[in-house]
Amino acid sequence: MDIFLLVTGFIFTLIGVVGAFLPVLPGPFMGWIGLLLLHLTSVIPISYPFLIITFLIAVVVWMLDYIIPSIGTKRFGGSKWGAIGTTIGLIVGLIMPIPLGFIIGAFLGAFIGEMFYNSKDIERAVKAAFGSFLGFLASTSLKLIVSLIFVGLYIYKTKNYWEHF
Repeated sequence: MDIFLLVTGFIFTLIGVVGAFLPVLPGPFMGWIGLLLLHLTSVIPISYPFLIITFLIAVVVWMLDYIIPSIGTKRFGGSKWGAIGTTIGLIVGLIMPIPLGFIIGAFLGAFIGEMFYNSKDIERAVKAAFGSFLGFLASTSLKLIVSLIFVGLYIYKTKNYWEHF
């Protein structure tokens, strides 16, 4: 059972890294579930304070994931249409078989969303799309960093216990 929990937990932490880019997966929460599964093994001791602190970090990052893109959009004069367009563009960009499609898709989605909001002012739409895009990059970077830290913590916690399996 411990090996199953160990492998499943590691898979969850890796899914957490992927979830940093995919809006449908809560990246840091998936990584935290991996740490929780590690805690459930009978061999690797993980304290409750460690689990609580990492859980609180995942919650804060989850909340910031909704706030940061809005701040970027608003700071550059954008609307909620730009933020919605960013998310849709990101998903379309992930499906497209071009390198860095999710980045290009996020920017174009923000621009198209802003054009839907106000089709007469292209300069403002570009500026707002840029702000929305910067917010998306900041939010994604934060999720990626936390998810990678969770992977690192997982590996760190397991490295001394491999001989028990």
